[in-house]
Amino acid sequence: MRVHELTRTQARRIAVGAQLLGRERPAGLLDVVRGLTLVQIDPTAAVAPSADLVLWSRLGADYRPEHLTAALEDRSVLELRAMIRPAEDLRLYRADMAEWPGPGELVYWKQARKDWVAANEDCRRDILERLEKAGPLPSRELPDTCVVPWQSTGWTNHRNVSQLLEFMVLRGEVAVAGRDGRDRLWDLACRVYPEEPAPPAGEALRERNARRLRALGIARARGPECPVEPMDVGDAGEPAVVEGVRGKWRVDPEAVGRPFAGRTALLSPFDRLVHDRKRTAELFGFDYQAEIYKPAAKRRWGYYALPILHQDRLVGKVDATADRAAGVLRVARIHRDEEFGTTLEAAVRREIRALARWLGLDAELP
Repeated sequence: MRVHELTRTQARRIAVGAQLLGRERPAGLLDVVRGLTLVQIDPTAAVAPSADLVLWSRLGADYRPEHLTAALEDRSVLELRAMIRPAEDLRLYRADMAEWPGPGELVYWKQARKDWVAANEDCRRDILERLEKAGPLPSRELPDTCVVPWQSTGWTNHRNVSQLLEFMVLRGEVAVAGRDGRDRLWDLACRVYPEEPAPPAGEALRERNARRLRALGIARARGPECPVEPMDVGDAGEPAVVEGVRGKWRVDPEAVGRPFAGRTALLSPFDRLVHDRKRTAELFGFDYQAEIYKPAAKRRWGYYALPILHQDRLVGKVDATADRAAGVLRVARIHRDEEFGTTLEAAVRREIRALARWLGLDAELP
């Protein structure tokens, strides 16, 4: 099999095009979700909810948040582990759900989770019974009859029902059926997920890897373990090397040599183009972290800084906040990672004003 030799520019253009951020916009919401394979949900809405920002970045002013609400209600897309996915992709996770927490000998933390769920079998059954009779329900209306509390050094400590529900999702027993504000509404998975047979686990893994590579364009074959969505793609695609970047890559062969026409876009801090910080630094030379959880004094770019994409480069960040009471999208600062010429400056400001109009606000720029 040939090894594709790519420049960084070629690699960046493959990544940007795969993420549907080229000049030609997708046709609609479902095309975006299918093309990206997932859209991450995050409750922070300093500008707008992340999922809405991701969809707006691709679809532009034609996208409205109610479109996503409608798609979730008619279940053309579904929520799985805080990710919005095409409904037809749920079949690719059923085999893993059936053998949770995994086949063969388990590592210690997987065994510990299995043991904790087993110790609270009665509570699991109580939750299923309650949902069968009265679901969909928020977690606060589900019984906590756990005999062994969930122990954690983080915010999940003693959140027994919430943690048990997460494992029951992984087991394919319960699913998010909708939301009431920020509260997830839980129901039996059989009443939410489409009835499609699951392929064998190995086949499902290969298809997930292939879809992920098409959505990313270029990715590492191997990477660190991630709890929800891997950053690597296994043996999908074809091998590649990138000029000036160490290591081996996998690339979508259909994306190699594809014509590229870029544009300027403002991205969510949780956008898939920048979610893999190491890849972002290697291919784009872009230094970025979401600073939501940092103390204000330690932030370099702002609480909810939006990465700026221009053509095939990530060129800066916009520190913005939607002040809905005042009717203003307030931009504290435009961080320029490189010198902005007249054309780039105008394009960025035009995109900020477009975001403000989409939000129904006036733009206040420095």
